Amino acid sequence: MDQAKMIAVLIDIHLSEGYVSTLPINYDSSRTLYPMFEHDVFEKHNVIDTVFHKSLEYYISKPKLIDKIYESIIDSLNVIEKEGLIKETDELPN
Repeated sequence: MDQAKMIAVLIDIHLSEGYVSTLPINYDSSRTLYPMFEHDVFEKHNVIDTVFHKSLEYYISKPKLIDKIYESIIDSLNVIEKEGLIKETDELPN
């Protein structure tokens, strides 16, 4: 997978992980539920899980490259978080 696609997939994977961690369910249930979310992420991005995992192994083997990828992911997640906070604030009455 190219870098841009890897970043997009990892952003959605981290969002899914975050969502599952907020559900009021026990740890074992979340471990059962998460693979369904991961499958949805792979479908959304038209990626086969084995291709994703091999690509991830490749990027992890290149420390400078995976650092650059995670800088982009963190920046994107920060923007998503700020947009979410702005939307919540905009909905509050004055």
